[in-house]
Amino acid sequence: MSIYDSLNEQQREAVYHTDGPLLILAGAGSGKTRVLTHRIAYLIGEKGVNPWNILAITFTNKAAGEMRERVDSLIDFGAESIWVSTFHSTCVRILRRYIDRIGYDTNFTIYDADDQKTLMKEVCRRLNIDTKVYKERSLLGAISSAKDEMITPSEFEMNAAGDFGQQKIAKVYWEYEKQLKANNALDFDDLLMKTVQLFQTNPDVLTSYQERFRYIMVDEYQDTNTVQFKFVSLLAAKYQNLCVVGDDDQSIYKFRGANIKNILNFEKEFQSARVIKLEQNYRSTSNILNAANAVIRNNHGRKDKTLWTDNEEGERIHFRQFDTGYDEAEYVAEEVQKLVRDGGAYNDFAVLYRTNAQSRLFEEKFVACNIPYKIVGGVNFYARREIKDLLAYLKTIDNGQDDLAVRRIINVPKRGIGLTTINRVQESAAERNIGFYEALKGLDLIPGIGRGAAKLDSFVALIEYFKTRSVEISISDLMKEIIEKTGYIDSLEAENHEEAQARIENIDELLSKIAAYEEACEDEDTPPTLSGFLEEVALVADIDSLDEEQDYVVLMTLHSAKGLEFPHVYLAGLEDGLFPSYMTITSDNSEDLEEERRLCYVGITRAEQELTVSCARRRMVRGETQYNKMSRFLKEIPMDLLERGTIHFDEDIEVPKQNAFAQARQVFKQNAFQKYSAPKPVKQFGAGGQKKLDYSVADRVRHIKFGEGTVRDIIEGGRDYEVTVEFDTVGVKKMFASFAKLQKL
Repeated sequence: MSIYDSLNEQQREAVYHTDGPLLILAGAGSGKTRVLTHRIAYLIGEKGVNPWNILAITFTNKAAGEMRERVDSLIDFGAESIWVSTFHSTCVRILRRYIDRIGYDTNFTIYDADDQKTLMKEVCRRLNIDTKVYKERSLLGAISSAKDEMITPSEFEMNAAGDFGQQKIAKVYWEYEKQLKANNALDFDDLLMKTVQLFQTNPDVLTSYQERFRYIMVDEYQDTNTVQFKFVSLLAAKYQNLCVVGDDDQSIYKFRGANIKNILNFEKEFQSARVIKLEQNYRSTSNILNAANAVIRNNHGRKDKTLWTDNEEGERIHFRQFDTGYDEAEYVAEEVQKLVRDGGAYNDFAVLYRTNAQSRLFEEKFVACNIPYKIVGGVNFYARREIKDLLAYLKTIDNGQDDLAVRRIINVPKRGIGLTTINRVQESAAERNIGFYEALKGLDLIPGIGRGAAKLDSFVALIEYFKTRSVEISISDLMKEIIEKTGYIDSLEAENHEEAQARIENIDELLSKIAAYEEACEDEDTPPTLSGFLEEVALVADIDSLDEEQDYVVLMTLHSAKGLEFPHVYLAGLEDGLFPSYMTITSDNSEDLEEERRLCYVGITRAEQELTVSCARRRMVRGETQYNKMSRFLKEIPMDLLERGTIHFDEDIEVPKQNAFAQARQVFKQNAFQKYSAPKPVKQFGAGGQKKLDYSVADRVRHIKFGEGTVRDIIEGGRDYEVTVEFDTVGVKKMFASFAKLQKL
């Protein structure tokens, strides 16, 4: 029996089509990784393609690892020669070899988000930028967007003509790039942009990689941005053997620069392209798929396809509407406990939500119920202070031009080197147009350095010693020497903080990571290098930290959940104003709402056996109680697919008609099975001399931020009126009249 007999008809068709451009529209759970790996096996085993002529690209290390494992299991010989990696890892491998062609040293450093933020603060200081007006995060976002679109600082400056704000950003962009170059560093966007620039300016390098990679496969193509599209197009230009796999219905990363038009317009860019649809789902029950299909078909900017399955019908989707977010979290915690008692495992469950802030209530309830959980997308291990400190030592040893790394550790642990001394070194380096570490090696040229010279000399001697040792001993032993000779752990223990032990445990984990890297290199018969280890660490994503073997409930945002699947999924907070977000509802661009709907589709299709969707009538947001309508996405699910328990599904009770107390009584009657504690009554003010309002209950009014709505209640107070308005787009809000400044329509 052939390995291809296990594929369905459409999957086999995709595997056997090997020459020319191919678009595989792979719906959620349709076995796309299976198709890609079998296609690789077919190219090698049946078509006689050399393994080293194949490149497979995906977005996460986790996905690349899974693909690599499957390829290795299917191919007996030559699997190690196939490049299976992420976009960023692929580009790093190319740049490590050829980046000197565009003016960088090959031992460049890769800056993570924290490094970028630190550098941007320095840039703003140099340019006297008011960071209250121009936030560092916004400046970095503008630069990242520019790089995604292949816009250089000079092009950005030209486009900014006549716009003062954009001209300011252009100056920041110039200086930011200048400092990156001086530090021999690249940010994540540079990894792709510099590779494309390398190809465009060095035809011989491009030709060598076009010959090397005659067959290219790209997973999750709907998530590619402009520079990624350009990178793939350049590589595939000669032989046109480009196979892209994706699902436009799962394009949810526009905020990161993803361009859905890359997949929607694939046939226009590659006019001889073949299109194959994979619509059979192997993951979910038919009820879950029918709900997902019903929601997503409300989008207009999509390619037509409908998921179906041979799986059983399964349970109907559990719908729960709660009074508050607290009740919602309590229900989920109790359900998890009950199902685990009945024989389930904690890692069968995932709680998905739209915003990170929603995790707090679930965390509190899980802690109270002693339910183990893990938040995906929390503080990255490599972003912790002690880990960044020790990695900064390794970066300084590997690349002395990295000023950020040198300045981070020059007084860590404390060496008595003051800020005045550091600033004098920095000023001298800037005047002489040299790096910070290079200036440290010539202290006699720095005026006024005084008694600080001896301490700086000692630091330089220590780093030079470590540089010598780095070519003599393993990375693990080097790390141990750094910890010992700097007294780093001793300094943590001296702090006498409760968190010191946890930080020391993190350092132990870092040593384990280094050892694992060295073992992996040994297995692959490649020498472990300091640059290689730092590169691997820099390319780690949040999702890569998810250990599916550990028994805990996973809490994560919907954006983090793509590519994962769980037997039981709780999709929480389905309320207009939260999901879809207020910004989306009020946007003039219909594409924004369609992306939110795709996000909902992704959430629904993460569920294998059971899906629970929930919302709350009122929720505390930024310290204020907000009343929200049920999400429009919930209403798009056919009623016959929903199991509503004993909760009365009644739109009339979604928003309060009187005050909070009156609503509480109504909710209590209709949801008797829920544990309900009545909220405190709204504070009543004595009558006063407040100016008479020009609107009354039932009048239509307009708010400068929330748009148009209907006045539902007005309570007179001593100093103000408390007005309740049911807005057309964001639901019910309570506000004081003097602040709301409502205009009668």
